[in-house]
This record gives sequence, C-alpha cells and structure tokens, in this order.
Amino acid sequence: MSLLDAVSPEVSRGGLVLVPVGSVEQHGPHLPLDTDTVIATAVAEELAPLLGGVVAPAVGYGASGEHQSYAGTISIGTTALTTTLVEIGRSLGTWAGRLVFVNGHGGNVFALRDAVAVLRGEGRDVDWVPCAVQDGDAHAGRTETSLLLHLAPGRVRRGYVAPGNTAPLLDLMPTLMAHGVEAVSPNGVLGDPADATAEEGRRLLQEMVAYAYGRSRVSVRR
Repeated sequence: MSLLDAVSPEVSRGGLVLVPVGSVEQHGPHLPLDTDTVIATAVAEELAPLLGGVVAPAVGYGASGEHQSYAGTISIGTTALTTTLVEIGRSLGTWAGRLVFVNGHGGNVFALRDAVAVLRGEGRDVDWVPCAVQDGDAHAGRTETSLLLHLAPGRVRRGYVAPGNTAPLLDLMPTLMAHGVEAVSPNGVLGDPADATAEEGRRLLQEMVAYAYGRSRVSVRR
C-alpha cells in the first residue's frame, strides 16, 4: 500500500515503512531524469506486500555531483541528503516500528550509511537496501534501459538509444570521481543499451526485489 493513499486512522502504528531514495540526474539521451527514483519506487512497491509494509513517498533528490555538468541534474549532495534521511527517520520513528530505505542511486550510499548509523545510534530500527543485480552495467546502459522499458516504456526515447563507455566501472572510477561522468562518457551512458528489452527488465526487477528481500530479512534477524 502507498502511504499517500491512506488516511491517518488506516496507518498501523509500529509497522514497517519503505522509503525509496532516488535522484534527479541525467541518464543519457534516452532515459528520464528520475530513472533511479522510478526503479527504487518499483522495488519498494514489490517489497511492501512481501514484508507487510507500506511505501512512503520517494526522496527524489540525491547526491549526484558526478552528473552535475549535464543539464537537468539536481543534486543536494551527501551532507544535505544525510540530514534529510535522518529527519525522515526521526519523524517516521514517532509512529512506525521499522524503516527501510530502498536506494536506487549509487551516489547516495555514503549518505545512507551515515544516516542509518545516526538513527540506529538513537535506538531506531532502520536499515537500507540497494536496487542491485549481478553483472549489470553502471549507468543508463542495458540494465536501466531494460528496467524502464518494463516499468515505463512510454518514457524511453528509443530513437536516441546509443552506447556509451563500456569499460569496466572500476577502471573508470578514478577519472569519474575526480572529473565527473562527462569526462569518461560524453553522452552520459556507462554501458550499451542497444539490446535492452522489457522482458529482461521484468526479470531484473524480480532479481532486485529478491535481493532486497533477502537483505531485509537478514536485517530483521539482526
């Protein structure tokens, strides 16, 4: 259930709340700026009935400084995102029993780790899970394009699909971290989306949900 669809008396005290965390950043010439938020929200919505929780509105702004040279990107940075997540956790903690952030953007990881540490230090039951798959490419490539073809096919600019830098991400990271994504991929794509399909996107979403579910169950038994 979406928290926004509920009225206050319907919301269970002491229950689980899932909060998607995404970004507003370039995803090449063919994917929308909120791609990470779309994916994180979809994973959270699939997780909610499995875990018996509700899905809160997504945190749509993230830490996306590596994409800042591209028009359309809006980044609030790690410090501001950390503060935002902490305050969300504190507010939810007045009535929810447990909180899990569902993260769709790699640049948010430092903020998530710091925020979860603060909230746990205050005695709150909080965790975060990534939207992760094995062997996926890094950004706006086959993985994310397949997911969007499954989740929001009308929002994919299919005529603009083009490969970017397909080198392993580990090889690109020193330059990427120092100078941003544009320094390693002028079109903003890390991977090759040419062979993306909606069917692959459906399978990838299931894989993401299964992984996040396993992580969530482990954290329950922590």
